[in-house]
Amino acid sequence: MQIKELTIYSSNIKAQADFYTRVLGVTCIISTDQKVSFQLGTSILTIAYKPKATPYHFAINIPANKEVEVLAWLKTKVAIEKEGSNEIIDFTAWNAKAIYFYDQDHNIVELIARKNLNNSTPQPFDASQFLEISEIGMPTTTIEKIYTQLHKLTNIKIYDGSFDRFCAIGDEHGLFICINPKVKDWFPTQDKAFASAFEIMVVEQGKEYCMKYENEALNLLR
Repeated sequence: MQIKELTIYSSNIKAQADFYTRVLGVTCIISTDQKVSFQLGTSILTIAYKPKATPYHFAINIPANKEVEVLAWLKTKVAIEKEGSNEIIDFTAWNAKAIYFYDQDHNIVELIARKNLNNSTPQPFDASQFLEISEIGMPTTTIEKIYTQLHKLTNIKIYDGSFDRFCAIGDEHGLFICINPKVKDWFPTQDKAFASAFEIMVVEQGKEYCMKYENEALNLLR
């Protein structure tokens, strides 16, 4: 599954625009008082204005060989969120390594090097090597219901987990990360998981789907 565009919400568009362009150095492709959009490899991240918004968790794929270089690059820009003393977190079961930090809305942003994708590069790292948005957090107390909807609509499958507390749905290019906020917080920060509204455009098996997640309900937009 490919995430082509993800729209999340913020009450402070200017601070987020400054963070992503000036701190991280990503390319801004749309900028208005109501929304700002950034090119992240083959994905677009749009942050739209909403007077009240709760935090998100999302991940961006980086080249498979770049986690150490990315950590050094990030430490000149942001504080790293650790697991104990670990700044690079090893997901052995997923053959991946990840680094976490906050943006200006206290969204948990993850940069993840997935070794199975075999997308290493010799080029020095900068923001142009953000490859794609590869995860969006979807907290819900009805994980099985959400999975059933997604599978019926798109035929995407479970990548890892189960229906009780954690379920990753999709593949290494694009995952819906469902957690039950009554029994699990976000890793590694242990922040409370909010069922924050978002819109998403994904491509699965050559077909495009536009969906909205709001109030723990998933609806097809077109």
